[in-house]
Amino acid sequence: VQLVESGGDLVQAGRSLSLSCVASGSIFCLNAMGWFRQAPGKQRELVAAVTSGDSTSVKDSVKGRFTVSRDNAKNTMYLQMNSLKPEDTAVYYCAADFRAETASWNYWGQGTQVTVSS
Repeated sequence: VQLVESGGDLVQAGRSLSLSCVASGSIFCLNAMGWFRQAPGKQRELVAAVTSGDSTSVKDSVKGRFTVSRDNAKNTMYLQMNSLKPEDTAVYYCAADFRAETASWNYWGQGTQVTVSS
């Protein structure tokens, strides 16, 4: 499975962006997919995740602003980001197929840059 993110851009604070993560193969069998971000000088952090059963979770700092979803028919995961803040600036990565036994994700995208200006 290869993952390709898109939708990153330079936007002003308060605006919205929608990120997409398209998988080369079927995501139907993948147990979970997630969005991570990494800001300069900071560790990569999990922002949002969605399971194969469409259960979702988001990081507290983006709760109420970000929404994660997946469309198995389109092999795509989305991240809708509203009311963006400068602190949301980061490279956003999608990941798929979480393995609890190793606490790791099997597949990663190359990332898409999101820059929020004040």
